[in-house]
Amino acid sequence: MGVVRTEITLVNIGDQEVADRGYMPQDQVRRLTVNAMVDTGAWTLVINEETREKLGLRVKKTGEATVAGGGKVPSQVTEPVMVCWKDRETPCQAVVLPSEKDVLLGALPLEGMDLTINPLRNEVTGAHGDTIHIVIK
Repeated sequence: MGVVRTEITLVNIGDQEVADRGYMPQDQVRRLTVNAMVDTGAWTLVINEETREKLGLRVKKTGEATVAGGGKVPSQVTEPVMVCWKDRETPCQAVVLPSEKDVLLGALPLEGMDLTINPLRNEVTGAHGDTIHIVIK
């Protein structure tokens, strides 16, 4: 299987809540559409510092992240961001790796939107077709 990419939109949840309450125009909500690389080895969304700044996401924690090959790099964890794919969305925290070039769409947002990778087509699809299926128990 090759590299799989898919278009997602990232939305600042805090901005969206303020706009939904009428205190900010909807067109001022910070959002960014990117061609993300799907990475099931990443536990969540991975972004770089430039993306974090564009979205205005606050840092909640700092630490180290283990990267491929076992090395450790400084990282930050942001407040939740809304990840949108077609008609699906899920909130998740993002890990900020300053030198990362790609936005990585990891396992938690994929699960949250009931998405899977179709290896025959090298594309992201709904795990249960067009219907979102969430297992509660």
